[in-house]
Amino acid sequence: MTQKKISTGYAPRPEQAALHAAMKRFNVLVCHRRFGKTVLAINEMVDRVLRCDNDNPRFAYIGPYYRQAKQVAWDYLKHFTAELPGVKVHETELRIDFAGGRRLQLFGADNPDALRGMYFDGVVFDEFAIMPQRIWPEVIRPALTDRGGWAIFIGTPKGRNGFHALYENALTVIAAETAAKGESEWFATLRPVSLTGVIPMAELSSARREMSPEEYDQEFECSFHAALPGAYYARLLDVAASEGRLNRAPWQPDLAVHTGWDLGIGDSTAIWFVQQAGSELHWIDFYEADGYGLDHYAKVIRERPYVYGEHLVPHDAGARELGTGRTRVETLARLGLRTRLVPRHNVEDGINALRTLIPRSWFDARNCGAGLEALRSYRREWDDRRRSFGDRPLHDWASHAADAARTAAMGLRGPRDRTSLPMSAETDYDVFAR
Repeated sequence: MTQKKISTGYAPRPEQAALHAAMKRFNVLVCHRRFGKTVLAINEMVDRVLRCDNDNPRFAYIGPYYRQAKQVAWDYLKHFTAELPGVKVHETELRIDFAGGRRLQLFGADNPDALRGMYFDGVVFDEFAIMPQRIWPEVIRPALTDRGGWAIFIGTPKGRNGFHALYENALTVIAAETAAKGESEWFATLRPVSLTGVIPMAELSSARREMSPEEYDQEFECSFHAALPGAYYARLLDVAASEGRLNRAPWQPDLAVHTGWDLGIGDSTAIWFVQQAGSELHWIDFYEADGYGLDHYAKVIRERPYVYGEHLVPHDAGARELGTGRTRVETLARLGLRTRLVPRHNVEDGINALRTLIPRSWFDARNCGAGLEALRSYRREWDDRRRSFGDRPLHDWASHAADAARTAAMGLRGPRDRTSLPMSAETDYDVFAR
């Protein structure tokens, strides 16, 4: 891309210009903090918007949250399109209309299902590492199909989550397609600061002094393997991976399948499917969605071939809803699911219960991929004023899966070895000995 090509006043730095020239239909750009990836992606998008020949083309710029998309991208978009002819800005909708029926709009990834039913000719995902990873394969990829649409994923690593998997998969696809056809629809690159030289050494030295080695490696050297700061389960899952416990945990038909739920009100509902095999837990399946009623989740349960043990739901499912006068436990019972309420407990106790179960757990990576990504990303909230992590978990896209796993950990009954670690969960129900 060049300034002359789109006439927006954008003058890319050499590193940015090299990426513009290399881009294909699908692009994964792993770039260090302050590389200028948002400005790069916005201008690449504007250029492609102007060159699109489809009828009434639609384009989406998606941030982790709607408000964050506005804060990060909206002013840039208005700035780089201000001098283009025929442009109309719609502030309340965060939408820009171009000549020829072209339309570009900002969205948040915090409610992926709200984007279902739309079509897109091109999409930019900004900070893909902290989005619900299902937004790409389940929601946006199908929306590009009949339009021949393109996608750009930009971000900095946040552990080995879906962004890492996307990058690794892109490299695999590129190698296979290049060997077979001589070219690929995909482009993927990793740009650490040690390669780009964009930030002065004095500034990097200052950052090193103020950041932990893990934080510096993640933010500036684009390390997917640096521990996610404040993560509750990431290190335990790394150990599980090294011991081969994140590969396959096949369903055993002779064992009951228990479910652990997080019942969303206005947001996602998540369900883990777990089997107890002696002292081990086998996490064989996971499901999460939003925008559906309880009848949808009951159908999901019934359609699976499992023989069920207990359906474990959080304590607030026993509260009566004003609209129906029934509890969600009663609603699920009417739908054929007998549930058991897991009593109210301290969140930290639940987190600790799950932490002690992970070392004896096996996970099916294929069926539980989205849930594992969430567990890796679940972390403590950062307190900017105190410059430290707080005592509470951050509520984001990863919370639902993590809360469902916590429900399972606090509610499952199993064999207890009282000669080992003591029980510390404050509940009337048994959990595994910790």
